[in-house]
Amino acid sequence: MRGRQRRERRIGHARHRLAHHGAEPGPQGRDRQRPAVLPGRLRHPDPEGPGRQPQADVATKWEYDKTRTRLALTLRDGVKFSGGAPFDGAAVMANMKRFRKGGGGSAKTLAALRRVTVEDPTHVTLILSAPDPALLFQLSDAAGLMADPAEFAGSSLTTTPAGTGPYELDKTRTAVGNKYVYPRKTGYWGAKLPFETLAISAFDNETAVVNGLKTGQIDTAVLQDTNQQAAIASGIRLKKTDYTFDFQGLLLFDRAGALTPALAKPQVRQAINYDLDRETMLDKLRRGRGELTSQIYGPGTKAYDKALDTYYDHDPAKARKLLAEAGYAKGFTLRLPRAAALVSDALASSIATDLKAVGITVRWDLLDGNSALRKIYRERAYSATVMNNGQNPVDWTATQDLVAPGVFNLFGSTDATVRKLLQRIQTGTATQAARAARALNRHLVEQAWFAPFYRMRYELVTGPDVKARTQSGMAVPSLYDYTPTHA
Repeated sequence: MRGRQRRERRIGHARHRLAHHGAEPGPQGRDRQRPAVLPGRLRHPDPEGPGRQPQADVATKWEYDKTRTRLALTLRDGVKFSGGAPFDGAAVMANMKRFRKGGGGSAKTLAALRRVTVEDPTHVTLILSAPDPALLFQLSDAAGLMADPAEFAGSSLTTTPAGTGPYELDKTRTAVGNKYVYPRKTGYWGAKLPFETLAISAFDNETAVVNGLKTGQIDTAVLQDTNQQAAIASGIRLKKTDYTFDFQGLLLFDRAGALTPALAKPQVRQAINYDLDRETMLDKLRRGRGELTSQIYGPGTKAYDKALDTYYDHDPAKARKLLAEAGYAKGFTLRLPRAAALVSDALASSIATDLKAVGITVRWDLLDGNSALRKIYRERAYSATVMNNGQNPVDWTATQDLVAPGVFNLFGSTDATVRKLLQRIQTGTATQAARAARALNRHLVEQAWFAPFYRMRYELVTGPDVKARTQSGMAVPSLYDYTPTHA
C-alpha cells in the first residue's frame, strides 16, 4: 500500500471552483485551484526557501537595473519542450507576447511590459514602461508559464499540453472533464519529484470529494464548504490543515453610479457596510470558520491593518442615517447576479434581509456560471456582485487585481487619492511603497469601495501517505509542497 502511494498522488477537485476564484472567460483565464504540472515556469515557489520566495526554474537568474524598468533573465540551457523543441529566449518572447494579447483576466499582469529583447538563446531582457513591483511574483505564476510556441497556431494545446514541466499528460488514461493522469516526463531536465504519477479527478461537488477522501479514492483535496469540513472532521486517518485564502464580500463596481446612481454616494456604500451583520453571517453561514474583515488586503501584505478588520460594525441605525444624508431615506433597488455555486440560498437570503432592513431592496438574477461570467465581466450588466477573491500576499498584485481599472474594477473607478497612492506604491522605495499601501487600504475602507464579509477558512485534507503544506497566496499548495509520508 505504501509503495503504491509513493508512486501516485491522487488529487480531488470540485468543478465549481472556477467560479470561486474570479477566473473569467478568455485564453488566459486562470483556475488557481489546480497545481501547474505541465507547462513549467520561469520561477517556482520553493516550500523550503527563506520566506518561501520563488526559486529558479527555467530561469536561473534575474536582475533589475537601477531604474527597475529592465529585468535581465538568464535561462536554463538544454531545456526542451515535450515535443523536443528547445526552450530559449525566442520562446520566452513568444509566450509573453501571446500572454499579453490573450484577453483574459491575467493578461494585465504584464501590462507594464513594453517589449522583450532576446540577447541570445539563454538571455532575455524584459523592458518595462514603468516599475512593476509584482513582476517577479508574476513570473512564478500564470505569466511565467511556458509552452511550445510551435503549437500556438492551432488548438492542440487545449488537449495536448506541450511544456517544460516535470509531468506530461497521458491521454490514454485521461477522461476529459473527469480525470487527468500525468506520469513523470522522460528526460525532464530537473530533479525527479517524489511521485511517479499525478491523477487529478474532477467531482461534481464537495460531497463527492469528501466521499473520495474517506474511501481512499483520492489522497488530497481542499475543502471550502464548512459543511463538508464538518463531515470529514471525524476521519481519523485524514490530516486536516486550516488556512485562510479568500475573502468573501460584495464588490461594488459602480462607484460612479452608471447603473445604480445611489452607489455614487460614499454614504450609500458606507451604509451597506454598516448594515451587513458580518458576525451572524459568519456564524450561521460558515459555522464561525473564518475571520471578520472590512478590508480587501490580507494579513500577509504590507497594506494590511488589523484595526480595519472591524472598521464597520453592525449598526443599522447608522446605515439609515447615512442613506438619508445621501438622499436615499426611502432606499433604492440593487440588482445582483447570483450563480448558485457561489451564492447559496442562505447567503442570498442573509444579504437581502440585512439590506431590506434599511430600505435597500435586493433583486437577485439567477444565472448559470457561464452566463454570470459573461454578464458581469463582459457586458458589465451589474453594479455589484458577491465574489470570493483570493488575498494575494503581494501588495501590487492585490492592488492591480481589485483597485486598478480592469476585471474587478469594471467601470474604471478612481480618484485623486487613489491615483497618487498607486504611483507611490509602484515607483517608491520599499518603505515608501509600504506606507502608501497602508494609506490606500484605509482610503478604500473609508470610502467603502468594497463590502467584504470575512476571510474564509479552508481545509487542506491529506491521506496517510501524503504530506502537504499550504502556501501564502495560493488556493492549493504548489506541486512542490507535496511529499510522500514514507520516503
